[in-house]
Amino acid sequence: MATGWAKEGAVQEQIESTIKDAVEKARSEMNNSGESLTHCEWCDVKIPEARRKAVKGVRFCIECQQEFEKEKQASSSYNRRGSKDSQLR
Repeated sequence: MATGWAKEGAVQEQIESTIKDAVEKARSEMNNSGESLTHCEWCDVKIPEARRKAVKGVRFCIECQQEFEKEKQASSSYNRRGSKDSQLR
């Protein structure tokens, strides 16, 4: 497929690169090693034993984990809908 100035397969390379970056970022943020905390790192509420066994390396209670996920999602730096101009540069 001819795409003007872009070389053949450039769009697919960009997609694969974006996916690779997202996977690497997610893996780096995973904290699934070590001992689980007995109390939440933020609010000091006791973390239920079932949660500590189910989620290896857990640091937050469920409420704080949800808040952490919201903050992390809000600060996401990936431009998933880049403008056509930015793709041409």
